[in-house]
Amino acid sequence: MKSYSVVIIEDHTLLSQAIADVVNNFEKFRIVYSCKNGADFIERMNNNSTVPDVILMDVNMPIMNGVETTKWVSEHYPDISVLALTVEEDESTILKMIRAGAKGYLLKDVDKNTLEMALLKTMETGFYHSNMVTDVLVNSVTGKSNSDEILKENEIEFLKLICTEMTYKEIANKMCLSPKTIDGYRDNLFVKLNVKNRIGLVLYAIKNKIFTF
Repeated sequence: MKSYSVVIIEDHTLLSQAIADVVNNFEKFRIVYSCKNGADFIERMNNNSTVPDVILMDVNMPIMNGVETTKWVSEHYPDISVLALTVEEDESTILKMIRAGAKGYLLKDVDKNTLEMALLKTMETGFYHSNMVTDVLVNSVTGKSNSDEILKENEIEFLKLICTEMTYKEIANKMCLSPKTIDGYRDNLFVKLNVKNRIGLVLYAIKNKIFTF
């Protein structure tokens, strides 16, 4: 029975190990190694490591993120299938990954049966599009966008705090979240609100009366 090789690119070691344990229990898949980010993966490729059949790719990573890494894989190893496996669920990030060459997009709270099915579908048909991804692709074609919808509660709270003198680390402590999660909020809002820096976020919050003096 054919076995497909899988590489995990994920910067959280414990989570990477947990994903590996799950995938190694799938009948047709085996983990060959894990990487902490895209740069780590490229270094392994340059050192003649095993070329996998599929990559489970995180999106928000230091040094070289999932979008950048997926683009590199698409250009240099087009036969490798990339499946995004991430906590990022905003429309703009999904579109970026698909446009970069990802064959599917999964959230990390996915159950193991769906993960196995996604891997199998990708190997058999070349892609796996969940209902979430299908909706995003349809919206992108029809011109509809979820980015214009009401901001999430945590995003609103983040925007309020960004208008203070608090540092990002202090905001993370205030919201009881990790600095990495706060960085994710910031980067997602940069894209969603089409701004480039903290000043842009502050101006948006003031203009839309999210923050008042």
